[in-house]
Amino acid sequence: MMIGAALLILFGVLLAIPKVFAVCPVCTVAVGAGVGVSRFIGIDDTITGIWIGALIVSSALWVISWIDKKNIKVRFRSLLVLASFYLVFVLPHYLWGFIGGSCDLLFGFDELLLGIIVGSFGFAIAVFLNKLLKEKNNGRVYFSYQKVVIPVLSLVIFSVIFYFMTGC
Repeated sequence: MMIGAALLILFGVLLAIPKVFAVCPVCTVAVGAGVGVSRFIGIDDTITGIWIGALIVSSALWVISWIDKKNIKVRFRSLLVLASFYLVFVLPHYLWGFIGGSCDLLFGFDELLLGIIVGSFGFAIAVFLNKLLKEKNNGRVYFSYQKVVIPVLSLVIFSVIFYFMTGC
């Protein structure tokens, strides 16, 4: 029940973003690499989930941007793409028992699912922050690779916070 409510809240917040802010492919690859590395070296599921959540949002924004550039008109396209990406990423984890089947809980949530939610929010907020900074600077970035650094830095910060919270 809590999983469904958490995902519903997540979809609502992410869909409330008024305009899609595409994320560059380099950032998407960096997030994907973070997921692979963290799982490989045995990092806590909450931290891995943070990177998975960011990968989901980054990939969905990338596809939505591509659809917009191709001028493909589909009703609720952002919702459909976002829901599809969450299904593709989260459903297999649930079916294989990585989500919902373990005793690893933090704040009453499955650690992997909590990480996915935090990573999704954190990444979406970082993308929005990058856009605000560019607008404040007359459409120019403050430093090279700002579009990559801000989202990845937000993920690193959340990862460090959850590292100490979970006692890894």
